[in-house]
Amino acid sequence: MCSSVFFGQTDIMWCQRGFLQTVRRMSTSRQAGVLFDVDGVLLRGGSLIPAARRAFRKLLDRNNNFLFPVVFVTNAGSCQRHHKAQQLSHLLDVQISPEQVVLSHSPLRMLKSFHDKCVLVSGQGPLTDIANSLGFQKVVNVEQLREHHPLLDMVEHGTRPKPPSSPLQTLPQIEAIILFGEPIRWETNLQLLIDVLLTNGSPAGVHAPAALQLPVLACNIDLMWMAEAPSPRFGHGMFLLCLESVYRKLTGRELQYEALLGKPSLLTYRYAERQLRLQNHGRKLSTVYAIGDNLMTDIYGANLYDRYLSQQHAAMMTTTKLVAQGTGSQVTMAVPEEEELVSAAAQCRSILVCTGVYNPGNGNTAVSESVFHGHRDLVLDLELVEPHHVVEDVEEAVDLMLQRENLTSDI
Repeated sequence: MCSSVFFGQTDIMWCQRGFLQTVRRMSTSRQAGVLFDVDGVLLRGGSLIPAARRAFRKLLDRNNNFLFPVVFVTNAGSCQRHHKAQQLSHLLDVQISPEQVVLSHSPLRMLKSFHDKCVLVSGQGPLTDIANSLGFQKVVNVEQLREHHPLLDMVEHGTRPKPPSSPLQTLPQIEAIILFGEPIRWETNLQLLIDVLLTNGSPAGVHAPAALQLPVLACNIDLMWMAEAPSPRFGHGMFLLCLESVYRKLTGRELQYEALLGKPSLLTYRYAERQLRLQNHGRKLSTVYAIGDNLMTDIYGANLYDRYLSQQHAAMMTTTKLVAQGTGSQVTMAVPEEEELVSAAAQCRSILVCTGVYNPGNGNTAVSESVFHGHRDLVLDLELVEPHHVVEDVEEAVDLMLQRENLTSDI
């Protein structure tokens, strides 16, 4: 139930405007680039997977330059990209720039039509600072909403907020909701988000669902993710499942999303490929390799993007492009003549590693999932969850890329 903004004009607008950040460019341009997932591929929680450091040694030349353009695409969203770049630089012992990091919320920079609206943000971490850095000017977080409306959060009797001793500044009406990631207090966030949705942005009022639902933008639809525990942990997709269920139970209607961002969103992959090209002196890439551990996000998204690229090249002579199916509906978008996507990659190859959510050692021997773990608005297409390659770990994935690109490591 995603509208065309998911893949629409904001994406093209972003391509036209570009970015001015300084990026770590390649010493020479390459025909291939690589997108690395983080959790389950490079890290388990805060611990480095041993194969990761060996893999990155193979990706550097004698001058410590990457052999390929490299971007880290993660559905994490509780931090800013410079913090994630610092973490990866420290753990991998390789200098990573913020422009090499794409978080689940990074494409929100392109949704400029929402930047001047008052948005309610849900998740954890410095959400107000993150939203401001993405261009949003009027931001309210759930804790602020709870303080201003102390009668709304009534689940935990011992921690009910008390009315303020002096009147607080009135909050503006909420015009949109941004779900950055799973919150810490699920019950509080579920209650207040429902209050905002059912009062059209004025939670102090009586529930009376409007004909047009308040816009909701969701980042990171991972149902589960891999940390240090032996089995995957609940991700933001699980929280979204709860929110959707409560909304449907109370209204009889499906919760609608204005945008779903992060993997497997096409917008996220287009954004990531643009960052690869910035490292490659602006030159086009023939192949993008996408390495991940999750069939329903990493593999689905990479294969969906590969399908999209194939359709774009097949329709290169027309001004209307068919967006790859697999996200609930067929969507078309008009592309200006000067932006014919001539710099888009020819293909995206998906590589599945066995060190994270997908782990055949836990009895998961079939690549295709028998139970659909994707988001409600994704279409179960078995072709999209079949990786082009299955390898043991990220080091083996790098070896495969080096072999396919006829490159040898200096290590």
